[in-house]
Amino acid sequence: MTHRHPHGNIFYRRMAQDHPLIVRGEGVYLYDQDGTRYLDGSGGAIVANIGHGVQRVAQAIERQTSQVAYIHASMFISEALERYCEELAKICPLPDPKFYLLTSGSEAIEAAIKLARQVQVERGHSERYLTISRWGSYHGVTLGALAVTGKAKMRKLYQPMFVDMPHIPPPYCYRCPFGLAPLECSVQCAIALEEEIIKQGPENVAAFLAEPVGGATLGGIVPPPEYWPIVRDICDRYEVLLIADEVMTGMGRTGAWFAIQHWDVQPDIITIGKGAAGGYFPLGILAARGELVDLIAGGKGEFNHGGTYSHHAVGATAGLATLEYLWENNLVEEVARKGRVLERLLEDKLTNFEWVGDIRGMGLMWGIELVQDKESKSPFDPRLHLSQKIADEAFQNGLIIYPGSGSVDGERGDHFMLGPPFTISDSQMEEMVDILAISLQFVGHASARPLIPTQSR
Repeated sequence: MTHRHPHGNIFYRRMAQDHPLIVRGEGVYLYDQDGTRYLDGSGGAIVANIGHGVQRVAQAIERQTSQVAYIHASMFISEALERYCEELAKICPLPDPKFYLLTSGSEAIEAAIKLARQVQVERGHSERYLTISRWGSYHGVTLGALAVTGKAKMRKLYQPMFVDMPHIPPPYCYRCPFGLAPLECSVQCAIALEEEIIKQGPENVAAFLAEPVGGATLGGIVPPPEYWPIVRDICDRYEVLLIADEVMTGMGRTGAWFAIQHWDVQPDIITIGKGAAGGYFPLGILAARGELVDLIAGGKGEFNHGGTYSHHAVGATAGLATLEYLWENNLVEEVARKGRVLERLLEDKLTNFEWVGDIRGMGLMWGIELVQDKESKSPFDPRLHLSQKIADEAFQNGLIIYPGSGSVDGERGDHFMLGPPFTISDSQMEEMVDILAISLQFVGHASARPLIPTQSR
């Protein structure tokens, strides 16, 4: 049976693509109705942190729905919500953190932007409304999230519909936006924040929003070690709130509970999503310093943001069961170890491919950027859709990866990401990278110039 447009009544996102029907998930593997097995090398969209088919999570959700599935957050709370927030507080780097449960990362970003604005108003700065973000970023699909997203082709269609926000260059050392060498740059990418605040007028800026490690648009870029401490200092000096978008990186993906912890920096607000419930329930979370929530409590008395499914009891249950699974199996510590293994595998098996320009990442979140020439770093023509071709070939070989494009300027630039479940074994990581290498080689043979490894130098 064909699962694509126009067959059936599903509104498919990609209408020219066939979609195998998945009937089972187990660990790092998915199985379709024909018995084909897929190694989930990207956890879907970097979501399936604890792997597929974890029965204790499914059973916890079943128990909660049999007790009570839905209550309105403006009137009631659930025991699951109370317990989950207490446990989240133990791992969150914010002082006296408060958590607002939502249903997606995009919604968490929207709520974070609104919270920053409301906090500034409560502080007596009603003129502060701008949220500065970065080019080469992805923060969600809703209009407010697109306004701060820094990917041109995602913004273009809807740009007339949203209030645009200022952007600064990212800490993209492989392609330094300032044309500087890493040891000579004085971390200009961080200093650019201060310059933009001054340009916009400090009295107009409410917050700075960024991913601690670059996500889908730039594919795992890791900033220089000085970057985040400098950013924190700039935000403090200009009374700008710092929002860390940890939707992809949070809950252990980089080998720490939150990626921002690698630089010993405390933001004011954190957004969480994707792996928070491991894909077992749609869950996004807004986390804020307690003092910010206290400020609102002593002022207006309510957060000017609500949703039908806010603080959902089943979402809290799924999140708590996922968090307990991470704890009990020491999976965050395992991510740090496995990340070092995966880095070696990628370096050993992919570095010598002629068109692999950069391998970057942390923990179990890695990006591989493709270039025409390693010396010039020139990108491929975007009409080739090279990263998608490689993802399609890997899919045919039983591996799921996460293709990306636009890393150079929002239009040009090909990369793909790996973000497997934390439960992946060393041998499964080797299987994953081997399939990837075979797929690169096949696409290379089918292209004008082969993607075959050159001789080691």
